[in-house]
Amino acid sequence: MKIKKRDPEVYRAIKKEEERENTTLEMIASENYAPAEILEASGSCMTDKYAEGYPGKRYYGGCENVDTVETLAIERAKKLFGCEHANVQPHSGSQANIAAYLALLKIGAKIMGMDLSCGGHLTHGHPLNFSGRNFKIIPYGVRKEDQLIDYSEVKEIAMREKPDLIVTGASAYPAKIDFEKFSEIASSCGALLLADIAHIAGLVAAGLHPDPVPYCDVVTTTTHKTLRGPRGGMIMCREKYAADIDRSVFPGNQGGPLMHVIAAKAVCFKNALADDFKNYASGVAENARALAEALKSQGVTLVTGGTETHLLLLDLRPLGITGKEAEALLQAAGIIANKNSIPYDPEKPLVTSGLRLGTPALTTRGMGVREMELIALLITDIIKKKDDKTVLYAAGEVKKLCRKFPLKR
Repeated sequence: MKIKKRDPEVYRAIKKEEERENTTLEMIASENYAPAEILEASGSCMTDKYAEGYPGKRYYGGCENVDTVETLAIERAKKLFGCEHANVQPHSGSQANIAAYLALLKIGAKIMGMDLSCGGHLTHGHPLNFSGRNFKIIPYGVRKEDQLIDYSEVKEIAMREKPDLIVTGASAYPAKIDFEKFSEIASSCGALLLADIAHIAGLVAAGLHPDPVPYCDVVTTTTHKTLRGPRGGMIMCREKYAADIDRSVFPGNQGGPLMHVIAAKAVCFKNALADDFKNYASGVAENARALAEALKSQGVTLVTGGTETHLLLLDLRPLGITGKEAEALLQAAGIIANKNSIPYDPEKPLVTSGLRLGTPALTTRGMGVREMELIALLITDIIKKKDDKTVLYAAGEVKKLCRKFPLKR
């Protein structure tokens, strides 16, 4: 690596990150390991090319090759998700949401989205986010008794408030989302409907989660997480919104697209169209269910009572430990997770009463149900006992698992 000589400080950080990834159990639900072909594409010479505009309609010369990869990415995305139009240029899921809002709405319009504290995302209306600062936000949440979306209540709010746009999707909601019901609600109150499937896109692509495309005007997503691609975003929509979406992305919100990342997105979509991706996604879901059942058998309380996706949300209050404390203890043992608010959480956002876990990265390493059961025992021992001896023992078991299931790109 030339960087070793040119910039040894950055080189050391990269090598340490490689070591961390290889020697710890990555259980953050929004993270995954990108395969070698994704890294190759995203680290290619296409990073050099400015390509403002769209394939065949660029503002720079010399775009014939980047036109090829962007067209491949678009057509593969359309085939993978069955959508009428796809824009693969958003740099992130957040930028995809911003572009979609500004394509569909005027500043100050009403957006109805899931409250962040109940599992939503910053871009669904948090007051400190672009969405909350530029639109009138009507939040909806989940029932206190089972932490599930109450579709009747969502309809009541929508009929009363008459939002211009309803946003469905989440970053910490373990249950499946009924997009058909959301479509009925949106139709009843005259709202447009947007689904943010950043977390569940891989499950949707594999047919393991209800499909939002037939029911939504616009669908946004990231391309990492369960899709196992590069970090980036994408917008899918009905053809009648295509021109507005494209103009909102460029020139509305972005200049030159990241062509090396778009090349990697094209590779990602090809991978996701293959039969072995369906097997992978099935493994992610099966592992999540197994992890949930094993944790419950050890007396751990789970938000919504379990999981129907790739992620779990633990309610740590009965165990007398905060999310912040649990995250630190688990990291000391080599188990990487993140503290996370639970619905109606009494703790502050930087402390929390919850812990979020996910299975995409562990499944990428080849782990299965048996490993999930072992990991559940390690986690529960650590967060119940909270002592150095338990953490030290768990760290040894984590190392054994990492050696048994080495990270292969």
